[in-house]
Amino acid sequence: MNNVAIAPPAAPPGYSTRMTAWFLQLAGGLLTFNGTATLITILQKPQMTALPDPVLGISVRWLMLGVGLAELLLALLCLFTRKRGITFALLAWLALNLIVYWFGLWSMGWPYHYGYVGPLVNSLDISPFRAGVVMLAVLGFLLLGSGIAPWLERRSKQAAETLKMSCPSCGVHIRFANQNVGQKTSCPQCKAAITLRKPDLLKMTCFFCQEHIEFPSHAIGEKMPCPHCKMDITLKEPV
Repeated sequence: MNNVAIAPPAAPPGYSTRMTAWFLQLAGGLLTFNGTATLITILQKPQMTALPDPVLGISVRWLMLGVGLAELLLALLCLFTRKRGITFALLAWLALNLIVYWFGLWSMGWPYHYGYVGPLVNSLDISPFRAGVVMLAVLGFLLLGSGIAPWLERRSKQAAETLKMSCPSCGVHIRFANQNVGQKTSCPQCKAAITLRKPDLLKMTCFFCQEHIEFPSHAIGEKMPCPHCKMDITLKEPV
């Protein structure tokens, strides 16, 4: 039987989805702040932003305008859209291009660029060098996160497409593909013959108080206090 394996310890339900949502919310907040600050800088310092950019050769004003609008549009995608695939791709594209641009400045002898770090310098009142370090850290975070987040989503989706049950003989948790429900196989650990089934709730009677107890199939073999009489019992497969 293929696609049958001992289930490893799993993260809490929805953990991957929550991590992805948290990343998108944080990315949206960072892009909103920097995009807004970039546009404000254009209005506050028209003479400085009129100078030519050393890498692209265009006016710093137009460069900052394009970057600022792109960041705000991408922030809207991060915060409100459900099309996460294209959002992750655009995040990676923007972050990578800005990192390449930044190192282009450094290669030309510019340790930092007033046009790009200007929003941080003006908004947080810190030195341009420190602002540049912060911006590189933010870009690195966005680039790394936009690569890890899709992997987390794929992992969460794969986990949702598999089921888990406990071996009636040894109690080990077994994970298997959804399409294999109803097929017979052997336990990967004790080699006992088992039938793969959905983890529906099972029922048994408490040995002490004779009350009914419901539990998921993957809990077979575990010990727990009876919810009625509080006596410790071992969950067993109903006969």
